[in-house]
Amino acid sequence: MNTALPHGDRAAAGDARVTVWYDGACPLCRREIDLMRRLDRRGRLHFIDVARPDATCPIDRSALLARFHACENGQMLEGAAAFAAMWRAIPLLRPLGLLARYRPVLALLDRLYTYFLRWRPALQRRQR
Repeated sequence: MNTALPHGDRAAAGDARVTVWYDGACPLCRREIDLMRRLDRRGRLHFIDVARPDATCPIDRSALLARFHACENGQMLEGAAAFAAMWRAIPLLRPLGLLARYRPVLALLDRLYTYFLRWRPALQRRQR
């Protein structure tokens, strides 16, 4: 999914923040987000825990829980494209995020992410 958000939901001009929706009930997701928070020294990422009942969800909550989503420059992204947007906001990971702009690289990352999603429930059980 790569869709534009309505004008009212877009970041203000010059605001380079990336909004990230994540499953706070997932121990794997929490670990990943905790790491991203530590690496985000410039405060360019805005995290929203979709598992919270008061979370603002721009699309269906179940879709946000099923796959990783982020909004970059007014574009809603999912899967590997969303991870790449998050990486581009962090200087240390920016090269990987920029590399993911190439279709073959993004396609490979998305296949790996889809494979991970199959194993996610078993990995979550191990983390608890």
